[in-house]
Amino acid sequence: MSEQVKIGVLGGGAWGTALAQNLTQSTQNVMLWAREEEVVQSINEHHENSLFLPTIPLSENIKATQNIEQTCQNDILLVVTPAQYGRDIFKTIAPYIKDGQPIVICSKGIEIETGFLLSQVMEEEIPHAICAIMTGPTFATEIAHGKPSAMTLAVQDKDTARELREILSTKTLRTYVSDDVVGTQIGGAVKNVIAIACGIIHGLDFGESARSALVTRGLTEMGRLASAMGAQKETLMGMCGIGDLMLTCSSLQSRNFSLGVLLGQGKTLEEILQSRNSVTEGVHTSKALKILAKNNAVEMPIADAVYRCLNENVPVTKIVDDILERPLP
Repeated sequence: MSEQVKIGVLGGGAWGTALAQNLTQSTQNVMLWAREEEVVQSINEHHENSLFLPTIPLSENIKATQNIEQTCQNDILLVVTPAQYGRDIFKTIAPYIKDGQPIVICSKGIEIETGFLLSQVMEEEIPHAICAIMTGPTFATEIAHGKPSAMTLAVQDKDTARELREILSTKTLRTYVSDDVVGTQIGGAVKNVIAIACGIIHGLDFGESARSALVTRGLTEMGRLASAMGAQKETLMGMCGIGDLMLTCSSLQSRNFSLGVLLGQGKTLEEILQSRNSVTEGVHTSKALKILAKNNAVEMPIADAVYRCLNENVPVTKIVDDILERPLP
C-alpha cells in the first residue's frame, strides 16, 4: 500500500478501532473519528481505546478526532458505525464527500424503518460516492492483534474492487473481491440473527448436533432471501456467508451468540442489553428481516422465531417447540 493513501475510519467502537489498528501495518495515514471525547483522548494520549477495546496497545499512527469533516477529507472512508445510525452518518458526511470517493461500509445490518440494505441507504444519501462493502468472519480483538483473517470486499465494478483490495489488504487481513453487493450484505446481516438462535440452543444445553442443524438451516434461509433479492447464492459460500456463520454461531466472543446463550439460560433481553456498552446488531436486524421476508415473499422460520422471542416475549422453549413441530419439507 502506498503511504500516500489516507484512510479515514468513521466509528470509534471496538470494530472501527481494530480495523484502524490493522491498517497501520501498511500505512501511516489512518484517522479515526469517534463521537466520544473519552475515546479520542484515550487513543491520542495513551494509544488505547480504554472504553471499547481496552488493554490492546494501538499504533501511534492512528490519529483520533471528533471532527467528522476533517475525517471525510481522507482518500478512502470506512464506515464502522452501528447499522441503525447509518442514514444519519451518510446524511452528515454527504456535503464533504467528493465525486467518486470510495466509501467502504463495514457495518452489518439492515435499516429497520425501510428494510433497506446499507448500500441502498447510502445510494439515497450519497449517490455521487462509490459504495463498497467489506465484511467477513472477524472478531475485533483478533484483528487488532494482527492475527490472520480474511474478508469479502464487494463493489459492483470488480476492477474498482481490486483497486481497493490492494489498498485495504494487509499482511494479516486478506480480502476476496466480489461484485455481489447485495449478497455480501445479506450474509453479514442475517448471520447475526442465526447466531442469536444458536446461542439460545447452547443456553438450553441442546447440544452441538442441534446447533449444527440450525446453522445449516440458517444458511438455507440466507440463500432463499439472497435469491429473492437478485443476489448470487454462491456469494454465501464465501467469507461473508458460511465463513461468518461458522465464527459467529460458535463463540462466546460473538455478541449475538452470547446474547442468545443468556436468553436460553433465562435472562430477559432488557437485562442483557443493560449490561452491555456495545450494540448487538442481531436484535435490530431481526425486526428488519421481518420486513424483508414479507416484502420478498420468503419463508424464514428461524429468523421469525428469533423475532418473536425478542419482540413478542414468546418463551424460548415455545420457539423451539414450534420449529421442531414444523412439517418436514
